[in-house]
Amino acid sequence: MASHRKPRQRPLSGGTVRTAATLALAGAATATAFEGTSHAEPQLTPAQVKTEVDRLYGEAEAATERYNGAKAESDEAERALTGLREEAARKQDRLNTARSALGALAASQYRSGGLGPALQLAMASDPQDYLDRAGMLTRAGDRTAAEVASVKRGLDEVGQLRDQAAGRLADLRARRQELAGHKAVIEGKLTTARQLLARLTAEERAAYEARPGAAGAAAPAAAHGTPPPPADGSRAARAVAFAYGAIGKPYVWGATGPGAYDCSGLTQAAWRAAGVSLPRTTYTQINAGRRVSRDQLAPGDLVFFYSGVTHVGMYVGNGQMVHAPRPGSTVRLAPVDSMPWAGASRPA
Repeated sequence: MASHRKPRQRPLSGGTVRTAATLALAGAATATAFEGTSHAEPQLTPAQVKTEVDRLYGEAEAATERYNGAKAESDEAERALTGLREEAARKQDRLNTARSALGALAASQYRSGGLGPALQLAMASDPQDYLDRAGMLTRAGDRTAAEVASVKRGLDEVGQLRDQAAGRLADLRARRQELAGHKAVIEGKLTTARQLLARLTAEERAAYEARPGAAGAAAPAAAHGTPPPPADGSRAARAVAFAYGAIGKPYVWGATGPGAYDCSGLTQAAWRAAGVSLPRTTYTQINAGRRVSRDQLAPGDLVFFYSGVTHVGMYVGNGQMVHAPRPGSTVRLAPVDSMPWAGASRPA
């Protein structure tokens, strides 16, 4: 008679759980992005489409900055891991040299009829355990004490480095998992935005791109004029000149140049060209210099927008900034008052 018992479930391993969580995050993000659009598509007006696209672009940019932060942490963890492994390899080479010298000394002791601590260490299957148990430094003669101490230090140092490398490897894996989740969120939202925009006519899309105050709209020349970049040779002037030179290059999320930029990638690259190192994300760049009020803005200052500090541009004068607006657009001039103000800072 056939059994009707349910098959036994296998527990998920740690890696499987993390993978499942990432896929769930990506699925939830994509589902959320499509929520309210697939069933309501026939009823959406062009104005509603534009509002929804603005929302999706804003959320994608916020996710891009989280991606940038995780990417910076991942890169740092990878550099640290490489450094630890290289240092461990160098110390292992020195340890091997020290143990070889100790072995030669032990062989000399054996030929002279002794079985001293050096020989015991050289022959031990677990040198660290032997050193921990033997208390040999107090019993070893002056001739072997330095060699034994050198081996013990080498064993300790290599062990510590390997422990640190294991921690960095775990951190690196976690950051890469986080990157995959943020990437899925970004791509899901951008896909939905493109699908919504495709429902607009060419005229409606052009009007969406050109409307005053839009994230991707260029500054109206008649209202502001194009401020010339400062030519005083200061670092701020060099940063502004770099930003002007990037005008027309495409926005690509996660990009730091030279062919494409996202918003914080552009400001980071511009100030790097002026000899100033800025952190990678909007929410860290705002704290990287001296805060300035809106009425104190000077060319080169970083200007930030939205309550989550998710967008940044470079002030260039006359109420305008150079910024990388969003996917599908290019680096361009825009009014500082085109987005909700969050603050400004002046890199040192």
